Amino acid sequence: MKQKIILLLASGVVLGLTRSPRNYFKILRGVASEWEEIERRRLYSIVKEFYQNRLVDFKEKENGTVEIVLTKDGCKKALSFKIDEIKIKKRERWDGKWRIVVFDIPEKKKAAREALRKKLKDLKFIELQKSIFINPYECEDEIDFIVEFFQIRLYVRYLRVEYFTNEEQLKIKFGLI
Repeated sequence: MKQKIILLLASGVVLGLTRSPRNYFKILRGVASEWEEIERRRLYSIVKEFYQNRLVDFKEKENGTVEIVLTKDGCKKALSFKIDEIKIKKRERWDGKWRIVVFDIPEKKKAAREALRKKLKDLKFIELQKSIFINPYECEDEIDFIVEFFQIRLYVRYLRVEYFTNEEQLKIKFGLI
C-alpha cells in the first residue's frame, strides 16, 4: 500500500514531464481511479508516516488548499520502486529496427555497471559483448530512466539500428521469424 501511494504521488512528476496531451489524460485517468481505491483513513495514516520520515512535505497554496509534494528523498524512494517495475512492451509487429545499448562505465562506478547489466538482462536484452546489449523493441524511455536512476548518463549510448551482420540468429532468439 505504501509503495502504491508513493508512486501515485510521484505520478505528478510524470504528468509534468508528459509531452503528449493523450498520454497526459491517460495517466490522469489511471491515477484518479487508483486514488479512489485507497481507504481515506489508511491514506492519512500513511501520508503522516511519510511526513515523519521526510518523504513528503506540505505546501500551502495561495487559495488556502494544501498540496502534498514529494521531497528529494521521496522522489528517490519512488524511483527505486519504479526501477523494479520497468518492462519493455513487446509489440505485435516488429518495426525492423534494433535497439542497442552500448556503455563504457569506469571502474569507479563498477556497481552501477553491474546493476545496468543485470537490469538489461532482466528486460530480455541479449548480450552481444560485455558492454553491448540488443533488443528489438522500442525502449528509449525505459533506458533513459535506468541511466538516470544509476547516474551513468555520460557512459551510456542508445542506438536504433536497421541492419547488422548475422542478425538472423537474433531474429530467431527473439521469435521475430
